Amino acid sequence: MISLRNLFFFACCLVVFACQGQTNQKAPGSSDIQTGADQMALYLPALQGKRVGMVVNHTSRIGKTHLVDSLIARGVTVKTIFAPEHGFRGEATDGEKISNSRDPRTGVFITSLYGRNNKPTPAQMDSLDVVIFDIQDVGTRFYTYISTMHYVMEACAENNKPLIILDRPNPNGHYIDGPVLDPKFKSFVGMHPIPVVHGLTVGELARMINGEGWLAGRKTCPLTVVPVKNYTHQTPYVLPVRPSPNLPNQQAVLLYPSLCFFEGTVVSVGRGTDKQFQVIGSPYTKYGPYTFTPVDKPGAINPPMEGQLCYGIDLSTVAISKKEMMLNYFFDFFKGASDKSKFFLANNGIDRLAGTDQLRLQMIAGVSEAKIRASWRPALGAYKITRAKYLLYP
Repeated sequence: MISLRNLFFFACCLVVFACQGQTNQKAPGSSDIQTGADQMALYLPALQGKRVGMVVNHTSRIGKTHLVDSLIARGVTVKTIFAPEHGFRGEATDGEKISNSRDPRTGVFITSLYGRNNKPTPAQMDSLDVVIFDIQDVGTRFYTYISTMHYVMEACAENNKPLIILDRPNPNGHYIDGPVLDPKFKSFVGMHPIPVVHGLTVGELARMINGEGWLAGRKTCPLTVVPVKNYTHQTPYVLPVRPSPNLPNQQAVLLYPSLCFFEGTVVSVGRGTDKQFQVIGSPYTKYGPYTFTPVDKPGAINPPMEGQLCYGIDLSTVAISKKEMMLNYFFDFFKGASDKSKFFLANNGIDRLAGTDQLRLQMIAGVSEAKIRASWRPALGAYKITRAKYLLYP
């Protein structure tokens, strides 16, 4: 087993390495970046002779090779793969329950952490010495990979197992925006009191979860973060692999924080088309001249508005603001709805996405976008102060 003393020393060395590695950098770009997984020399020694659990999916790659394959080729004993939403290969539809299975390439057993079992069980953790987390995130509170990370941290804390996070850049890490989650609206699409766009990598967020005592019982996970090299929060980063079936390209990834609120309404964001999260439209109101019809397809089983002609707009080539969420579309569509009383879905899913019911209630009351944004500022200001304590990158 890795002793806590050695783990703490290893973590300190990595944090020092991160700080030294960022000194005197000159405008790094995507081509200069080395993810945590890329820097195998920093974490491979901690895995030798250990029984390793891996929280990974299709984005967990070193170049074009999956991390699991890379580690097994170097003699690491991978006991279990824990798969998040969309599964190990990243092909399942949003919300689709994933079954346990076995990886045909390596024979390693795959345990789903999406569905009935969101957290590794004590029996599963007992067979492991160390856990690796390496999944590409997109920097929004409602993207469920960070919820999976939370539960893995909790399992590691409860079973005294070290967790090593191989950090990756946040493609939306250059700004912070949106309402901060009210704990009353905590769910799997929002577990922490952070804004919609939180401006953290998964490694930094894990440090915050530990430091702020957000795990059950305020326990602390034995945590090590292998930081990204040559990265700042202003470094443009184009994801080399689509992070999930309905974020097919960089435009969708950058629009996702601005368009996801529509998922709580009668407006389609293009699931079931070839422009997911790049078009918005509805069959109930003619919002614009652009039309599309969502259909059942791999990665979008039974999409919203399936088979219905939707009228709206195409955002696949629109320039994207780097300073804030582009909420003008959301407010404009609400104002233009033919029946405002039916704009929000009856299950109030918008409240879980926003992390509060105030956005919905303010919009229904006719409060302007400017005043709604102003109401977020006090909580955002406090969050930024807290965030600063956990940053690994300039």
